[in-house]
Amino acid sequence: MARATYIQPSLEEWLEKFHFMTKITIRYCETDMSGHLNNTSHLIYFEQGRVEYFDNLGFGDLVLDYNADLMVVVADIACHYHSEAFFRETLRLGVRVARLGNSSLELEYCLIAEEKNRLVATGRGTIVLLDKKTRRSVPIPEKARESIALFEQMELIG
Repeated sequence: MARATYIQPSLEEWLEKFHFMTKITIRYCETDMSGHLNNTSHLIYFEQGRVEYFDNLGFGDLVLDYNADLMVVVADIACHYHSEAFFRETLRLGVRVARLGNSSLELEYCLIAEEKNRLVATGRGTIVLLDKKTRRSVPIPEKARESIALFEQMELIG
């Protein structure tokens, strides 16, 4: 398998960039007939991580509430599978904003099995903020941009 190009400069240094982690226990329905975590479940975990990340920074309702004027859509997503995971195993899911655009966020993910600190999967994806009525991209609100930049210890440009 080719190395995931978003993992820079080394895996260890990349993992140190994650400031947000949440725990997930693998449920039986998320496994396949071989007892492994089904490959589609990783993307569901990434989505759950995004929700918890936004809630942690205090603006989840701005983009996730049914009655909100804004919404996020996934523009692209990728997952790299590194090792197996199994029913009832506890994972740590890391989520981070790697790049903050005008109306988009590039997110990165890591899934680590707690036992033996084993890397299970890594991923990246881009989400875009849209106005629900016009279905057009809109700028990320300044307060959200500032919260992300502060939390991720990144410098805001522009």
